[in-house]
Amino acid sequence: MSRRSTASLLKALLAIFLLTSFAAPAVAEPPMSTVATSLPTLPSSGPILLAAIDGRPVAIDMGGRRVFVLRPSGWAAVYAGHIDFGHLLTVISDGRRTLLIGRGDDGGAQLVAGLHFSGGDLTPRILPPLPVSLRSATAAFEPDAVIVAGTDARGAAHLLRLDWTTAEAWKSLDAWPGGGVPAALAAQNGGIFVTLANGQQWRWLKLKGWSAGAPAPGAVVPGSARAIGQAYLLYLIGGADGTRLYSYSAITDAWAPLGSALPHPAVAAVSQGDGILSAWRDGNGLAFSALTLKSARQSIAPIDMVIIGVYLFGMLGIGLTFYRRAKQGSSNEFFLGSRTIPFWAAGISMFAGSISSISYLAVPAKAFETDWEYIMSKMTTVVGLMFVAVFVVPIFRRLNLVSVFNYLEQRFHPAIRMLSSALWIMMQIGGRMGIVLFLPAMAIGTITDTNIVACIVVVGLFTIVYTALGGMRAVVWTDVFQVLVLTCGALFAIGFIVWQIGLGTIVDTAATFDKTRMLNFSFDVTQPTVWAFTILVLFDVVLTFPKDQVLMQRVLATPSEKAAGRSVWLFAAVLLPSAFMFYMIGTVLFAYYRVHPGQLNPLLPIDTVFPSFIGTELPHGVVGLIIAGLIAAAMGTLSGIINSVATLLSVDFYDRMIPGRSQRQIVRFAEIASVGVGLIGIAIAIILSRLDIHSLLDLTIELFGLFGGSCAGAYTLGLFTRRANWQGVAIGIVLASIITLVVWIFGLVHPYLYLALAIASSIGIGYVASFLFPPPSHSLEGLTIFTPRRGTAQSEESALSTPAS
Repeated sequence: MSRRSTASLLKALLAIFLLTSFAAPAVAEPPMSTVATSLPTLPSSGPILLAAIDGRPVAIDMGGRRVFVLRPSGWAAVYAGHIDFGHLLTVISDGRRTLLIGRGDDGGAQLVAGLHFSGGDLTPRILPPLPVSLRSATAAFEPDAVIVAGTDARGAAHLLRLDWTTAEAWKSLDAWPGGGVPAALAAQNGGIFVTLANGQQWRWLKLKGWSAGAPAPGAVVPGSARAIGQAYLLYLIGGADGTRLYSYSAITDAWAPLGSALPHPAVAAVSQGDGILSAWRDGNGLAFSALTLKSARQSIAPIDMVIIGVYLFGMLGIGLTFYRRAKQGSSNEFFLGSRTIPFWAAGISMFAGSISSISYLAVPAKAFETDWEYIMSKMTTVVGLMFVAVFVVPIFRRLNLVSVFNYLEQRFHPAIRMLSSALWIMMQIGGRMGIVLFLPAMAIGTITDTNIVACIVVVGLFTIVYTALGGMRAVVWTDVFQVLVLTCGALFAIGFIVWQIGLGTIVDTAATFDKTRMLNFSFDVTQPTVWAFTILVLFDVVLTFPKDQVLMQRVLATPSEKAAGRSVWLFAAVLLPSAFMFYMIGTVLFAYYRVHPGQLNPLLPIDTVFPSFIGTELPHGVVGLIIAGLIAAAMGTLSGIINSVATLLSVDFYDRMIPGRSQRQIVRFAEIASVGVGLIGIAIAIILSRLDIHSLLDLTIELFGLFGGSCAGAYTLGLFTRRANWQGVAIGIVLASIITLVVWIFGLVHPYLYLALAIASSIGIGYVASFLFPPPSHSLEGLTIFTPRRGTAQSEESALSTPAS
């Protein structure tokens, strides 16, 4: 790409960006609102309990000893002869499941039963009685269990848990400190939240235990506590200004009022849809109102559309710039840019290929939700890359490969090459492409009213076109520009928050909640510890770095062994500062929403916290720039995957299975493969858009471990041993895949260890199994660190270097 073209594109974006100095905020209204819907009145003068079973509201009239179900025609009485109204104390429901709590012989809460529909009637499911009689008992549902809180006759606090599926026996959990009568109990995202009668809030979080939370702003209406979204709780709370709906963030420990106060004090409440159903008394009995949360989204402003359009067509222009050269050149030009890519461009391109939209969105979300523990993976990676640059890269660059899996053929056997190449292709297509493409589309859909599927298709098609047209040169030079765009957007977001709430507020908040904690020296294998990251990087970078065709293809595209090493050094140099930048985004977002809790939509997934901030807080124009950054992060990784997978399909499979193809035919197949692979990625991203996934970062880590670890050990056995043979390596790959699958099914270790476990199993089993067969009989010269090459390297590209006629 010429300097003039790059300068023109940069000037266009800069000119548009400067116009945003006078732009209005992106969204002039709150990110969400509440909608009140009146329901039919129920004639009743006695005490009332509310429940909901499979989404259908149920009213239990304690005075009249009757039960009503809300149907389209109104409230209808149902048979409830199985319910013992005389012993019934309270009812707890999450909108789908309902728990009845009744008094025992001493008057305390001890009898427990579920309630469900059977043939149109309500039928209780008798559960084991509580092991201790409780006063002021309340309950909450976890995804697969129910928990009950209360105090015994002596005032001691108790917290009990029962598996909802097996319902075998109650287990006692550590109760909140200091005792106190519970008024509400809720569970969210693995945490437990107890609100006492005096308003004190206690939070139990995994790995942290119990801690005091922000007190409730008033008295909680019985039955109103409920989990919503991935990180929020809803409560109806009575105060001096009436009864209002409040949200409570399980992450930022902050309360926020939602909507206006109810006209009457509520006497009962229950979960209903995306809100709460409440009841109050009027002259005719009981009146009901459903408060439902509604998200507010805006259309993309014209200036934002211009910025995004300039960016997308600019990337397309880069692809067209290199199309003629790729079309007329050899396959070596399409796959490796004729090995003339400068080391600094290759290093930046490796960085672009490694960060992706996962770093831009999922990493800030992880730092927002937790802390900086995961950044240790980047720190250890930098150390690993230094080793790679010195010892590993020179071996592969001397071999002049196109596919890194050709090394496995030279070292072991063609079957190992094709098996490992196939597994790597599956990992990239099934475990990465869809996530990388879905994330920015989800972000844009969060910010605006744009259809997520349309975003996926547009971003995917633009990436496919410029990758298929321009080959490796287009991929590398678009990566360079994309890194600039996404970095500018991220830094602007950080600076904007610092300007809004002040650096002191951010520092104090981060210190109070220990948000920048990085070091976890625990030996618990279910946690992301320093030891886990060290092991992961040892196996994923130091021992098996060559397995990643996306990164290695940049290394192989440099002009010399020296340039190849420099590209990895540059990659390492920019990796750590960028990691701090992305984790800092999550921390400043935490501080911002701690100060402005009402500005974050409780219904949105945690992974959308950064795009939500972009859409609701930043001015127009800046929104377009950061959306372009989101797209850039995705396109940089996606184009690299498409190009690398197309390369492997062409070199490892097409050229081997159909020999004698001309250079033009190989390039043509690579172009078609690029389109096909890209379309598959679009399809997977659309499927992901239909699923409810808690953390896409965690999902990526799991899929990499399941698909990418077993074959990676072959590189370790090839580079660092002389005894390993192809039969042993094949056995190691198969058994390591089975072991990792079993560990994943039963959740035996933290997902961050899946990859290390698969690689370690592959290495250990493969090396031991190699002794069951004869040692390699061919020359290992230039193929291990113990046998350096003494002659001229035999190049794989020799078979692919004849220019097309």
